[in-house]
Amino acid sequence: MKTRSPKPLVTGLMWAQQGATPGTPPKLRHTCEQGDGVGPYGWEFHDGLSFGRQHIKDGTLRLTTEFVKRPGGQHGGEWSWRVTVESQASGTSSFPLVSLFFYVVTDGQEVLLPEVGAKGQLKFISGHTNELGDFRLTLLPPTSPGDAAPKHGSYNVLWSSNPGLPLLTEMVKSRLNSWFQHQPPGVAPERYLGLPGSLKWEEKGPSVQGQFLIQQVTLKVPFSVEFVFESGSAQAERNQAPGQLAGNQLTQALESHATAFQERYEKTFQLKEKGLSLGEQALGQVALSGLLGGIGYFHGQGLVLPDTGVEGSEQKVDPALFPPVPLFSGVPSRSFFPRGFLWDEGFHQLVVQRWDPHLTREALGHWLGLLNADGWIGREQILGDEARARVPPEFLVQRAAHANPPTLLLPVLHMLKGGDSADVAFLRRAFPRLHAWFSWLYQSQAGPVPLSYRWRGRDPALPTLLNPKTLPSGLDDYPRASHPSTMERHLDLRCWVALGARVLSQLAEQLGEAEAAAELGPLAASLEEPESLDELHWAPELGAFADFGNHTKAVQLKSRPPQGFVRVVGWPHPQLQYVDALGYVTLFPLLLQLLDPSSPRLGSLLDILADSGHLWSPFGLRSLAASSPFYRQRNSEHDPPYWRGAVWLNINYLALGALHHYGHLEGPHQAQAAKLYRELRVNVVSNVLQQYQATGFLWEQYSDQDGRGMGCRPFQGWTSLVLLIMAEDY
Repeated sequence: MKTRSPKPLVTGLMWAQQGATPGTPPKLRHTCEQGDGVGPYGWEFHDGLSFGRQHIKDGTLRLTTEFVKRPGGQHGGEWSWRVTVESQASGTSSFPLVSLFFYVVTDGQEVLLPEVGAKGQLKFISGHTNELGDFRLTLLPPTSPGDAAPKHGSYNVLWSSNPGLPLLTEMVKSRLNSWFQHQPPGVAPERYLGLPGSLKWEEKGPSVQGQFLIQQVTLKVPFSVEFVFESGSAQAERNQAPGQLAGNQLTQALESHATAFQERYEKTFQLKEKGLSLGEQALGQVALSGLLGGIGYFHGQGLVLPDTGVEGSEQKVDPALFPPVPLFSGVPSRSFFPRGFLWDEGFHQLVVQRWDPHLTREALGHWLGLLNADGWIGREQILGDEARARVPPEFLVQRAAHANPPTLLLPVLHMLKGGDSADVAFLRRAFPRLHAWFSWLYQSQAGPVPLSYRWRGRDPALPTLLNPKTLPSGLDDYPRASHPSTMERHLDLRCWVALGARVLSQLAEQLGEAEAAAELGPLAASLEEPESLDELHWAPELGAFADFGNHTKAVQLKSRPPQGFVRVVGWPHPQLQYVDALGYVTLFPLLLQLLDPSSPRLGSLLDILADSGHLWSPFGLRSLAASSPFYRQRNSEHDPPYWRGAVWLNINYLALGALHHYGHLEGPHQAQAAKLYRELRVNVVSNVLQQYQATGFLWEQYSDQDGRGMGCRPFQGWTSLVLLIMAEDY
């Protein structure tokens, strides 16, 4: 838990099973890591505001963390955590000994005053910050789960200067070097590894950057421990009643919130009313809760390579630190991508805004607050030391010439259609920034001929790459023209710009922004001209829309010792032509609903979508046709396929939305679109559900061959769109 502040008060939990492997130090668990063997884990409930319940499986241990926040006072209110630890081992005669580590970290000159009792047990921690006023944190004595029966705990404590959030885990590991005895009355003692036994200030380094105070409590499973934050101003306001949010009062609050969540969930998405199974209803609930539980507050400076206006000159310019900025945003994955991603966030907010439109307005406001003077927003937001510690060095620098799909316009479009007065007021305030951002996109990414567009920032044609990647497109290794050039025309970007022009034009009209409407209306009309799209992107030889560029399909990776695998270009040599890669990019005029329902091109795309030799699989639409020479091919010796066949939920959601749209419009393709919609929805939902029930996780992507979850997990970013698919809310 932390305050939404540049210098927050942070509280957290670590844990370790003592003596699991005799003679070896216990595994200290703290941050969410992809390869730590913990799992499944995730939020069963999270309302995004004041309540959550999470389950974590760690070997034979099952931890349940629950919190409730209670409003009151002038400083944001109060909250309480309950952590319950149980053993899931069958037939065990000796329950494991477990240590929980509850900590408080300050990031400045705030005051923390611990009051210590007997045997290293903290009675409470008093504190004061400018933002929180006076407060008190109390770690209550442990009990048996579900009742008030006290349990014997052993206590250790450490009080030191704050080494920085990324270093907390290693600091605690380094101090777990003393053996202690845990001995409840009448029971044989057990040894455990602990922090120092008494409280004394340990100042490290030349200057103190805040404080780090951690209490270790060690005892036998099963047990529950409660950690309570009380606000001085909240207590004064209520004149000491209704008392500490703990024990039975906390239990009642948790149960009340859980009931309210389930009622609101059904009212919002109506899965039970629509006849979905209990398993599907539970899947939607954890998808929503995981997404809401991943929303965080970040603050820091981004490292940016300025746009010199001359392509290819980036290497001659040093990156600069941008001024500090805040960001309130969801994250794609707590374990692997715990930071903000621009094109992911548009999809995240499609789910969030159905649940809590206010949260979406806050998140969009923060993202639009990141605009630089040119109207650019960085595609990946690595703000603060904690975020930076989780990113490989080569990905730290953002390039101010590179764009990203403008998916934030998807929740904006939903606001436009809904017409809610609070949304309209928000859009009125946000319009200048939305306009500036979109203007930067269509001007900076303009292509070689009018009304064409080209992603800046393709990888150079290195000899080790099968096909140079296009990270700014969001589709990374999806095959583009084999030899990058300034003559490229990218179909997906053209479609994103067309959607943006449509949304901004409608918004300008609705808000009475006459000058902007006069600029954007003709642009939108030009981009939606079927003849223009055909002229630039229809490839008759493919029977499909396509990218255009300097291309040959006669490329492959071959082993060439001692260099390893290198790209070999055969005959025919590259020439300016349409790129023969059927896949997600092919479908973009359909995905973004840019085609007339009577268009013969719509029929062609539906045929490609439905062909199992191309994009159709029993688990959803694959990202690249099975018929493509790039299908499931590595991009380099060390770079496995990513967008080359796997099933991705964000694009399948767009496809289902388009099929639903065209299936309800009169036209020659209505029946085919409606049939494909029904079948694809069943395929996608049933596979995500099956993989969740088998593994306990939502996944980044799914195999088009056997449906198994792939990539990182948990991935409760855009994979949570499965909830809207089940609700048929597009």
